Amino acid sequence: MSGGFGLIVRFELRDQTAVAGFDGLVARTLPEIRELESGTLAYVVHSVPEEPNVRVFYELYVDRAAFDAHEQQPHTKRFLAEREQYLSGLQVTFLAVETGKGPVPCEHP
Repeated sequence: MSGGFGLIVRFELRDQTAVAGFDGLVARTLPEIRELESGTLAYVVHSVPEEPNVRVFYELYVDRAAFDAHEQQPHTKRFLAEREQYLSGLQVTFLAVETGKGPVPCEHP
């Protein structure tokens, strides 16, 4: 049984000008993710109150194939290319569901 496919991405942004540009890029990208990606269950952008130049994304997909489809979308490719100008650091953590409550089955296989 698949428990979905998830990741957390931590973006460190250069400065407040970069934060504004990055947030604008996110605002342009999210509507297409919502409308065009049925396999994307959650795509949540967080700010970090103690670190104003940081954004953290939580992403949850039906499965790995849905994530791969997300990565191939024109809006995602545009986001990936344009985000680089704003970043001073990036950390990606892939997640494996163990247990919990959510939109996908959460029992460990």
